[in-house]
Amino acid sequence: MTDIRVKVCGLRTGADVAAAAASGAAYVGFVFFAKSPRHLSLPEARELTLAAPVGLAKVALTVDADDATLDAIVEAMPLDMLQLHGHESPERVAEVRARYGLPVMKALGVADESDLPAIFEYSLAADQILIDAKPPKGADLPGGNGLAFDWRLISGRHWLRPWMLAGGLTADNIAEAVRLTGARQVDVSSGVESAPGVKDHARIAAFLKAAR
Repeated sequence: MTDIRVKVCGLRTGADVAAAAASGAAYVGFVFFAKSPRHLSLPEARELTLAAPVGLAKVALTVDADDATLDAIVEAMPLDMLQLHGHESPERVAEVRARYGLPVMKALGVADESDLPAIFEYSLAADQILIDAKPPKGADLPGGNGLAFDWRLISGRHWLRPWMLAGGLTADNIAEAVRLTGARQVDVSSGVESAPGVKDHARIAAFLKAAR
């Protein structure tokens, strides 16, 4: 598992970013969604992105954001990728990609086999795909719910773009998740927290160690 690339998402403090970087994360994610306990203001996020070590990919997570919102985020801070975690269509993904000249990762929820064709469809528009557990009906958050899906659904499958596995990952199950899915990139958020939105730096280190 030595070549597994890890994204630690929902970071809220400089110490969080430092812990992710020290543990060997490839990406750090910053959440711009008011309903999330991981939500950041633009000044807070700017401070964190400017302090991030060189080589650590900075990802902004948004949910059905309009152009004005995305304009403000992109203008406020240096970013390496935009993550669209709402109901954005493939056409919207392509629009965002063209407008900002940044790689775009589209998050897609999976509950059963009927959700898999969308992965191919979005692969035609996005630079990367994040395959997450579909949130429960009525959930406030599209991700970060600590839920996993049946990893066997995507075992042995291949898509047009690089992809990342998310949903309910922890230090205890990451090895099994990678074994069953063949994922080479993984995303963790609630799985390294002591409370919603509160990152536990020891858990971050343990997750990265288990993913190696």
